Parts: sequence; C-alpha cells; structure tokens
Amino acid sequence: MAAESSSLGEAFLTPLNIKLDGVTPQFPVSRAHFAILICELEALEKPKISPQEGLGLWMVLMEMLLLIQRDTFWVLSSLVLTLLLQLPASVCRSEKPLCFSKISPSLSRDGDLVIGSFLPLYSVRASSFTKAEVFTSLPNKDCRSYQWLHKNYQQALTIKFAVEEINRHPFLLPNISLGFQLYNAYHSDERTLESSLRWLTGGNQLVPNFSCRGQHKSVAAIGGATSALSIQMGTLLELYKIPQLSFGPFDPILSDKDQFPSLYQMAARDSSLPQGIVRLLVHFKWTWVGLVTTDDLRGEEFLWKVTEEMAKHDVCAAFTEKVPVSERSHEESELYFIPRIVGSSARAVVIHGDTDSLMVLRYSNVPLVPTSKLWITTSHWDITMRPYYAETYAFSGALTFTYMTSEVAGFKSFLRMVNPNEDPEDIILKDFWLSAFWCQNEYGKQEIDPCAPNATLEALPISLFDMTMSGLSYTIYNAVYAVAWALHSRFLMKSEIACEEGEEGWVPHPWKLHSYLKDLQFNNSAGDQVFMDEKSVSDAQYDIKNYISLNNGTELLVKVGEFIPKAPSGRDFTIHEEAITWAWLGSKRTPRSVCSESCHPGYRKTVEEEQPVCCFTCSQCPEGEISTETDVDHCGKCPEDEHPNKDRDHCFPKTVTFLDIAEPLGITLALIAVSFSLLTILILWVFVKFQDTPIVKANNRTLSYILLISLTFCFLCSLLFIGRPTAATCLLRQTTFGVVFTVAVSSILAKTIMVVLAFRATRPGSRGRMWVQSRVSNSVVLISSGIQVILCGIWLGISPPFPDIDPHSERGHIIIQCNEGSDVAFYCVLGYMGFLALGSFTVAFLARSLPDAFNEAKFITFSMLVFCSVWVSFLPTYQSTKGKAMVVVEIFSILASTAGLLGCIFTPKCYVILLRPERNTQEGIKKKVHCKGRSDSRTLPHNSYQRHKKFQ
Repeated sequence: MAAESSSLGEAFLTPLNIKLDGVTPQFPVSRAHFAILICELEALEKPKISPQEGLGLWMVLMEMLLLIQRDTFWVLSSLVLTLLLQLPASVCRSEKPLCFSKISPSLSRDGDLVIGSFLPLYSVRASSFTKAEVFTSLPNKDCRSYQWLHKNYQQALTIKFAVEEINRHPFLLPNISLGFQLYNAYHSDERTLESSLRWLTGGNQLVPNFSCRGQHKSVAAIGGATSALSIQMGTLLELYKIPQLSFGPFDPILSDKDQFPSLYQMAARDSSLPQGIVRLLVHFKWTWVGLVTTDDLRGEEFLWKVTEEMAKHDVCAAFTEKVPVSERSHEESELYFIPRIVGSSARAVVIHGDTDSLMVLRYSNVPLVPTSKLWITTSHWDITMRPYYAETYAFSGALTFTYMTSEVAGFKSFLRMVNPNEDPEDIILKDFWLSAFWCQNEYGKQEIDPCAPNATLEALPISLFDMTMSGLSYTIYNAVYAVAWALHSRFLMKSEIACEEGEEGWVPHPWKLHSYLKDLQFNNSAGDQVFMDEKSVSDAQYDIKNYISLNNGTELLVKVGEFIPKAPSGRDFTIHEEAITWAWLGSKRTPRSVCSESCHPGYRKTVEEEQPVCCFTCSQCPEGEISTETDVDHCGKCPEDEHPNKDRDHCFPKTVTFLDIAEPLGITLALIAVSFSLLTILILWVFVKFQDTPIVKANNRTLSYILLISLTFCFLCSLLFIGRPTAATCLLRQTTFGVVFTVAVSSILAKTIMVVLAFRATRPGSRGRMWVQSRVSNSVVLISSGIQVILCGIWLGISPPFPDIDPHSERGHIIIQCNEGSDVAFYCVLGYMGFLALGSFTVAFLARSLPDAFNEAKFITFSMLVFCSVWVSFLPTYQSTKGKAMVVVEIFSILASTAGLLGCIFTPKCYVILLRPERNTQEGIKKKVHCKGRSDSRTLPHNSYQRHKKFQ
C-alpha cells in the first residue's frame, strides 16, 4: 500500500508535457490541475462506481493523455471532461473516518488570515498493538489506544490566547482578523505527515497537491515539537515554500538554510546546558552518574559535549543508555535498559531529550518501590507528565533545568476563564475536560454535566495542567507574534499591495513572508526581545527546579537555583540546598553518587589501572605531606616553618631548636668545658710554681706553658658551639677550634721533636746539638700554626660560615645552626690538624724507648692515640647526625680529645710534682736513671748513662 501511495503522489506532482498541433502550451499542465476540477464537479450528479474502478479509469486517462495528439485543444478538453465525470466523488467528500476526533482533532478559529498549528495533544501507547498491526490497517481506520497528553493542551490555549490578544491589538494588523487551525502532531513513524497533508488538503481525505477549500487563507505553520517532526514536516511544507516556525528544542542541523530554507527555530540555544548540568554535578560532588539520551543526532551531540565537560571536572559516566525514538521499539527497550538504569550503582541519572522522544520513560513500568535514584532532567522533558496509572513518587526529588521565561500578562487570568460551558463549539476543550476531570454520570458514561460547574484548570494537578506558562508555550506565543509582525510589515508596504491586488487579491502568498521573517526582531508583551535571525539567538537561561511529590498526592515544582551562562563568574550558577527535598520521603540530606567513597583529609586518591578516575582507593599521605580536603589527587607539603600532625591533615608551627645553654645538655657541656679549663689553668699554675724543678725544666717548660694555654682555649672554644648561633659565633667557632687545636698539636709535635733531637745530640761528635734550642721548638709551633691560620683566612675570605635554618632534619623542629659555608675548607682544616696529630704520634711512637728520666714520649704517644681515636670516630658520627646532635658530637669530640691530651701528658708530672716531690730532684732523677740503667743493661748501650748524665 505504501508503494501505491508513493506512486500516486508522484503521479500528482509530475507535469504533463502535452503538445497541441506541435505547439507546447505557455503553462505546464499537471495532474494536480485536473484534481482541482474534481472539487468543482463535486456537486454534479455522477454515476456511483467503486474507488478501485475510479483509480483504474484515472490511470487509463493518464496513459491516453501521453499518446493522444489532437488538432484542436477543444477536442482534448471535451475528452478529459467526459472521463472526469466517471471518477468517484469521494476525493473531497466530507465523510469523517472512524476515530477522527482522536486521529486528527481539529480546533479552528476563522479569520482573514489563518495560521496552521501542529501540536502533540494525543499519543499512541506503543505496547497496545503489535508490529504487524502497523501495516495491516488504514490510517483513517486505525483506532488504537489514543491517550491525552493533558499538559500539552496549554500549548493549544497559548495559541488561542495569542491570536485573541493580537486581534484586540489596536496597532498590530489593524482591520485584519487572525485565525488558526489546530491539528494533532504524532510522534509516530507512519503518521508523521498525516496532519500536514490534512491541513494542506483542507478536507478529510489525504489528497496531495491540491486543496478543497474555497479560499486558501493559510500563511504559515507552527509545528515541530521535536527535531524529527520539524524535519519531516519541513520536507512536505518546503514544496510550497510555506514558512514553518519550529517551537521545539534548538537544533543546529535545522539551521542549515540550504536544506531547510523555510524553517525558523524559535527556541533559544542550549549550547550551555552541558556546562550547567556538570556545574550541578560538581557542586553536589556527584562523580558517578548515568547518562540517558535519545538515539538521534541531538542525543549524540549532547553526549559528546557533556562527557567532554565531565572529563574536565573528573566526573565519570557509569553507563550510557540511548533511548530509541521509534515507537515500535518501546516494548523491547522497556525490557532491557530500564532494569539497567535501575540496577546501576550510580544514583544520579542525567536524562536528556524531549517529552515526545522519551515516551518509553513516561510509559515504562518504573518500579513501584522507590529506586533511590536522583534524576536530573533537561528543559525539554516534562518530568511531571505521566499516565493516570503511574505513581507520583517515581521521579520525586528530581532536579530539572527549565527555561527561564518572563511572565506574560493576562495569561493566567485567561486560563482561569477557560470552561467548556463558555465555548460549547470547542470539541477539543470538551474532550480535554472530560478526560482531565474524569466526568462520568451514574452509568459510567463521560458527560460534562456531572463535572462541577465551578471547576477550573487551576484545580488540576501539575501532572495534568500547569498554570505557569511552560517554555514550549512561551516559544509558541512568540511564534504567533512573529507571524503577526511579519504580516504587519507586509501590509505596511501599501504600494506593493496595490500593484498586486489585481493578480492575487490581498491575501499574500506564504512564500512572500520569508523576506520579512528572516530579519524580524520585536519585543513581546513580556518585554523580552525576540530575534528570528538564528545567528542573533542567545543562549538559554535556566531555572533549576525541584520536583516534589508529597504524601497527600500533591506535586510541586519549586525553584531552587538558576543557571545564567553569560552572568559574571560567581553569579552564573546559584543553588539553594536548604530548599531542596530529596527523594519521596522528604529527606533534606544530600544523597551521594560516587564510585568510591571519599578519601578523608590525610589521604589521597590512588587510581587503579584500567579504571575511571572516579574509581580509586585511598592511601595515606607520604611522610611530611598533608591533605586538608577530601578526595585530593596529591598531598601537599606544609610551609617550612610548619610540620604535619600525626593524622597528616593539619600543619602546626615547628619548634625552633638549637643547643641552648638553658637546657640540661647545654648546661652540662658548658660546666664540663669550664671545669676542664679551670683544671688546665690550675695545672699551668702548678707548672709555673714549680718551674725550676727538674721535671718541669727537663720537659721544655716553654712548650708546656704553650700547650697548657692552648688546651685551656680548646676547652673554652667549645662554649662557642652552645647557644643560639649568630653571625659572630658562626665565624669564630670552627676557626678558633682549628687554630687553638693546631697550636696544641704543634706544641706536642715540637716536644716530641725536641726529645729526639736532645737524645741524638748527646752522642759524641754529633752535630745535632745546634738544633737543641728553644727557638727551634718555637719555630715548629709558629710555622705549623701559621699554616692553619692561613687556611682559616682563606676559608673566611672565600665562603665564611653563616647562621642557617634546617627545617627538614627533625620532624616538627626548625634547627638553627651554622652553615659551614664551604665543606671543603672545613675538612681541609680538620685534615691539616689530623696531619699534625699523625706526625706527632709517629715521632712519639719512635721515641718511646728513650730513658724515662726526662722522656715523655710514651705519654705523648698514648695521648695522641687517644686524640686520633676520638677524631677518627668523629668523622662518620658527624656525617650521620643532623641538627643539634651534630653540634653535641663536635663538642664532645673537642672535650674528649682535649681532656685526653691534658690527662695523658700532664697527670703523671703533676703526680710527681705534688705527691712525690722526692723524685723531682737531681738525686731522685739520678737514682731513677741508675736503677733503670741496671735493669736495662742488656738492651742499653754501655755508655748510655754517661750520655744521659752529660745531657742533663
């Protein structure tokens, strides 16, 4: 049947190129011209034949006209008229098919000029018929389960309100009345063009390419609740260049004037809608969401934009469902993707699409028990629209983006006055009233009388009717005014009207309105500026509303926020959480929709491999780092003067620390240093007091004085390491330590050298006697110490030490210390001092076997062994410690090595001087040497005593 209808339509549209006596007429003769004659012959008496016979005669006529050539035009005309008399008179017959009131409800208001409108007032329940039935019944005999889309009746009333308002306008279209014709527009595959063809035909039969109206007064068409309907209607209306004003969602595809030159989109652009939705998701920290959209180009474009925006804010799609817009797929779709949506772990579900395209969601068997899903819908899907049998709480708590529109004055008052008793000729209003108010008499038959006489639309719930003008109704309102202003501009050109009156009358051809529509702009009664040029159309602004279903069945749409894309930052998106009611239980607690639970402060997210960024595990921040917020990707470090707490979620000020004199360790080390220095001074006093005794004289008392004085300063220089480091103490502590220790070690080295030289100088004929002088020992001390002074001077000149802070060595502490400036210079000083100590130890070790009467080489050997042991162990310990412990290690090394020198060298002498004075005489020394000589006669040379005596 479809193939036959297509062939018949092509037959009507194909011109007949008939030659009369070899001459082609000046006008094309088409089959449509013959169809026009059918309407004029309708009143004539004709024999009754079947439609099949009429179709056969018509085809025979067409073939004959292609072959016959007559000498005169009148002979051909006579033959055509004779055959036309045999055709049936049912082409423009006014017989109405069954279910006509549901198939094509017609509401019209006559006027000088008429606007055709196509609105989705009825829908077809897809599950009420089988797929085979679609092709086994004629469209006009198809009485399926037609259901009222009650909320869409506001759109019909909006057209009626706008037309009446324009007709009352004193300046817009004066002396011209505007009318309208309303037809139902189906979101149906096989019935898309039915209403458009019926409007173009003007009768009850779908006869393409001609009209049965006495006078064609239609100037424009308003229709296209969806992009698919706009395209399908536009394909037909474009043949006649009729302006089509689409009130559905803005679609960039429809902006292609090469494909749709006669189509105008009235809606604002939705290019910022994905940003608004993602802003909402980010605000409530919903990072695991489901996406549901229509399976068409608009749905694909929305998915692409919203997923791109989600990726910028680490929001992941748990699933993506594409709802087929074909009604024949609703049943099988209901079996598959509805369970997937309900069973998903994502609580937040974003639904994008228009009301007609998402019929399957409106009529699907959503579980009666609450699914705890949080629905986020876009402006084109009316979430409140549903069948009578559907429960109200299925989508309770949802957030929906609706167009932000200005209130049209007088519209609510107009709606309050609507009543079927006031307009008994409006069969659509009567049918709506019976269905919405469920008016039945005692026998169950629907009648107006049982309805309350004072019932108003305001009493209906928002699932059936809304007193606030919807976004689609507002767009339709602007579309009606756009046609009126275009006509007004047309009639202002009086000169053009005057020259055309003789040809076409005063009613303009529809295609002549394009030049006025394409650049039209005007201010509507609400004060908003309307642009017909799609390049000037701005982005839509949105109210964010909360759908609430109360326990008593009351439904509310409460504004809880708004999204204005072009507003300044900070005011473009607002949301009032306290005004939102979540889910059907009326909870005020914000629900969560995440793949993984949030990582608390002190932890960071660790994304698993091959998993979305929203699915992660929580791991504690590394040592020294914190996180003060939830769900952070990286932990941060505290400022240098602060440190993290144990939970690693806060920073606390660090404690400034150094080796303070007031703390126990500091005062202990200070007392030890002072005590040893006093002890050294005491020993020096003893040596000065007993300076003429043999022991003091035999051990080179000048070097002993220098050594004791340097050891005193060695003890005291450790005090420079105690206390808060300053610039002065940092400059002095290492250099003073290096110089005084060098003097001490140099004195010991000089002592050792002098012992060796003195022993060798006693040999007969030895020339070493000239070296056994005090100036030699003094020179050794001066030269050795001078080299160290030069090294320290170079150190201070190139990279001197300075006060510094170390915030990292000890957790929770800022260590104030001296930075050595140049580690190379520091270790050069230590190395030179170690070189002197090693030299002293070597010489003393070689001279240890000399006679004990005046020889202190054994004591020097032992003291240098202690000294070297301390400083060799100092180096690794010093390198492995940080902060205050490093200072303590150096102080301990200074005190230990100095005490070792003092004790090993001077303790035996003080013992003899103070406790065994009898040994500190010439006789005592001779006696000791004599006893020692006899005990060592086997090892000493025969003349050793004489040499000792001579040296003494």
